[in-house]
Amino acid sequence: MNDDDWIWGGKLEDIHLTIQHGIRWDADDDSRFNEMPRFLADEILEPAQVSDITDFVLAISSQQEMTEAATRGAGLFAAECSSCHMDDGAGNKELGAPNLTDTLWLYGGSRAAVYETIANARAGQMPSWGARLDPVTVKQLALYVHSLGGGE
Repeated sequence: MNDDDWIWGGKLEDIHLTIQHGIRWDADDDSRFNEMPRFLADEILEPAQVSDITDFVLAISSQQEMTEAATRGAGLFAAECSSCHMDDGAGNKELGAPNLTDTLWLYGGSRAAVYETIANARAGQMPSWGARLDPVTVKQLALYVHSLGGGE
């Protein structure tokens, strides 16, 4: 939050919705869901292809040069990843697809961590607080969280 990098949106309404209904929270019908494919685990891609996409992601986040492997990964990224992360890798907050062009990483930005995310996906959850907190408290929390990261 303090980094002003919002996965599901940093507008006050987005934050309120996240607190109210959670993320990937089965007990709330209004919770937002999006699931990244497990490209290696589900045999969508081969290990070498996951490696190439990893190199591309590291290149677009300025962590390494655009190598031959990264160039191969660019084509794979366009085919497999851009529908959620967009053509430029900047992400899509409506889908909860993070920006891959910066150096802010939820699960780590090392080559091993990025490879693991592409290979096996990640699916963090946030519980729904709407049934446990009164509406005023949810609104106060949304305002507080919004103030921490500057909001959008």
